Amino acid sequence: MAKRPASSPPRRRRRRTRCRGAATPRLLLALLAILAGLLLIVAIERLSRDRQTHHRPRLSMAEARAANAAIPFVAGPVRPAARFIFHGTPAAREQAIDCLATAALYETGDDVGGQRAVMQVVLNRVRRPGYPKTVCGVVYQGAVPGGVCQFSFACDGSLKRRPETAGWPDARARARHALSGAVFATVGTATHYHTDWVVPWWSDSLDKIAKVSTHIFYRPKSVAAAPPKR
Repeated sequence: MAKRPASSPPRRRRRRTRCRGAATPRLLLALLAILAGLLLIVAIERLSRDRQTHHRPRLSMAEARAANAAIPFVAGPVRPAARFIFHGTPAAREQAIDCLATAALYETGDDVGGQRAVMQVVLNRVRRPGYPKTVCGVVYQGAVPGGVCQFSFACDGSLKRRPETAGWPDARARARHALSGAVFATVGTATHYHTDWVVPWWSDSLDKIAKVSTHIFYRPKSVAAAPPKR
């Protein structure tokens, strides 16, 4: 019986080799499809994050101020927010005071009116649907890996880069007053603000109601009544 030459591999092995070779391109295509899908997801998330955090591009400080000035203030008087009464343990109150003072100090520096306005915005958010129900929760909302901070100091490294100490006692005293019911009527029921040298994407979707120093304040459109008392 004639023997197959040693140089000729068995047919079964050749068949397996052909199958493996045919599967390789399909595997590569599948991997490329998965990679493309992941890149698409990352791009969509980045676009969404940029939309929330980035200001309109290519505007100088003077151009931004002019654009903000062109947006009219809402007609009619601005109704003050209701008094905020803190409900919680003494320890929780001290924590809330620290969070409120930190936000005010890092967002507006030693500007007394600015500090009171920022504190009012935080308390207004606590009482509105869609926001955390605690002061610290509002102040540090989004301050997690991959999150979108609502207050820039919580994510931009300010706490480590420029620790504030000089104005800390005064800021805490103002926070204590705010949590005891002191109202900064100028900003009403505002839930958003920004400095006048930037133009956020959301600025024309809210009612512009006040300006305190270099900060412009907004409330949700068609807000006719103050939030319920706490």
